[in-house]
Amino acid sequence: MSKGELEDKLSRSLTQWEKEYLGRGPVLVKTDIVRNMIIVGLKGILTPAEKKLAGTSEGMLSVKRIRADLVESGREQLGKMILELTGEEVSSFHTDISTRTGERVMVFVLSDNLEKKLIV
Repeated sequence: MSKGELEDKLSRSLTQWEKEYLGRGPVLVKTDIVRNMIIVGLKGILTPAEKKLAGTSEGMLSVKRIRADLVESGREQLGKMILELTGEEVSSFHTDISTRTGERVMVFVLSDNLEKKLIV
């Protein structure tokens, strides 16, 4: 499998996971494999209610906290999905969301350099 094909497969799988697990999928997903990392940018993930709530600093922190907790509760599923698609274990996972732009970034750090193993 080529790097681009795997990046596309990861994007589609993460979109499906968001829809099934969080109840709503992103508008756009872009995945990049860089050395031992899978970097995912998701756009359009906030609901209209979350956007309104994020209008205050207290609401913004609440949305960020709830979204982080939700994604973290699905971390095991995400790790299994990445392992199935890439053959690599996830050694660490990092995520953050912008309540201003409605974008989330996910970074999966893998146990080995996946990019070296792919056809570019």
